[in-house]
Amino acid sequence: MRKDVKIGIILYAIADYCTAAMGWILFLFYRQSTQLSFDPSQFFNGLSTKDILITTFLVPIFWLLMHLFSGAYFNPYRKSRFIEIYRTLIITLLGSIALYFVIILNDQTRDLNYYYKSFFIYLLFHFIICSAGRILVLRYIKNRINKGKFGYNTLIIGGNQQAVAIYKDILNNEIRLGYTFKGFVYADDSGLNGLSSFLPKLGSINELERIIDEHQIEEVIIAIDTSEHNKLQYILAQLSHCQAIVKITPDLYDIISGSVKTSNVFGAVLIEIYPELMPDWQRVIKRTLDIIISTLVLIFLSPLYIFSAIKVLLSSPGPIFYKQSRIGLYGKPFMIYKFRSMVINAEDNGPALSSEQDPRITRWGKVMRKWRIDELPQFWNIIKGEMSLVGPRPERKYYIDIISQTNPHYKFLHKVKPGLSSWGMVKFGYAENTAEMIERMRYDLLYIKNCSLSLDFKIMIYTILVILQGRGK
Repeated sequence: MRKDVKIGIILYAIADYCTAAMGWILFLFYRQSTQLSFDPSQFFNGLSTKDILITTFLVPIFWLLMHLFSGAYFNPYRKSRFIEIYRTLIITLLGSIALYFVIILNDQTRDLNYYYKSFFIYLLFHFIICSAGRILVLRYIKNRINKGKFGYNTLIIGGNQQAVAIYKDILNNEIRLGYTFKGFVYADDSGLNGLSSFLPKLGSINELERIIDEHQIEEVIIAIDTSEHNKLQYILAQLSHCQAIVKITPDLYDIISGSVKTSNVFGAVLIEIYPELMPDWQRVIKRTLDIIISTLVLIFLSPLYIFSAIKVLLSSPGPIFYKQSRIGLYGKPFMIYKFRSMVINAEDNGPALSSEQDPRITRWGKVMRKWRIDELPQFWNIIKGEMSLVGPRPERKYYIDIISQTNPHYKFLHKVKPGLSSWGMVKFGYAENTAEMIERMRYDLLYIKNCSLSLDFKIMIYTILVILQGRGK
């Protein structure tokens, strides 16, 4: 994460902390003003130690946690002020309801109108002050962008007149949109005109991953003619291992079909593809659930872990755990952990997928694979952040390379963290050949297209049913 972005997040959090304290102080002032003996000059002297603790620590921390789980503390340089005000209103409403039941209802009074007034007054205080603090931070950020002090390293793919038009439109726009152009790549290496007069050519279309890493590209604009759209799938597959935001110039069909969704009034009309497929708040909750559930599993199933470890040792000579390199998020390799279910040196003759009658699987290994016990050590992978509870199953690079030759869109599976279970895993279980891996891939691609917390919950429920019925293989 860039230093500017980290500073922006810190400023955002500081603003939220300070405005939460200020909102509560104003609310305390209102509460005391309802008393007949209230003297405004003695307001601060009348605060108890409990009031000070709540104002300076408990309430601000509560609001920071609320905003954290709402996904507020991601990149503030990409935030819209209008959308942030709306989000602030929603979170303020939810948080005020919580504080109402925890704190305000404890006030001793016979006037029921006091409770209603207190709730709405605090809601108003916090919303106005919190929104004002955030707008100040976002205005500071916007000024940095407008003055050219901050921008996203941008690559253009395409060298035709459409690419030139997009480049000029962005460059000549009165509103700075934060693009810092590093160069371009022809969608077709035979291209000889266009952007070469304005930007350096950084390489060929087959070198996209290297170019993006080398020049730290954060945004990619694909500006190709309608006649070149047959190259789009290949380009997107090349970009699937990159964390850059991808923006595509739409044709008339895209606009009519409703594929173009944008709130940017001043910038060029582009289809935006973000590397994060879930809304910010869902990403935070998903990761939180990953950590909490995995920790609970490791604690409460520790007797099963110990029992399984002993059985592995007794089943055949060799280590308890089996680790293997798999490909994870954005194509990065990691070591996956399992209870060993095969004899040692099972792949001395090269990588080989297992089957139900595989002689390499031990007797206890068959039991573990049926009930998915061999996967239990992967909860540690989840806590480390290498995997998630739900996501496409991670595969070895050897098989990914084979499948990608005929199915280049397989790389799209790496846009999300691999999972302990997946839609494809529920349908097929362990793949016995590349044909089944390809069939399973279709369901995992559907998951990526529709990923959400609700879909994750459904997949987890079906996974539990598969385990309880012993339908693993």
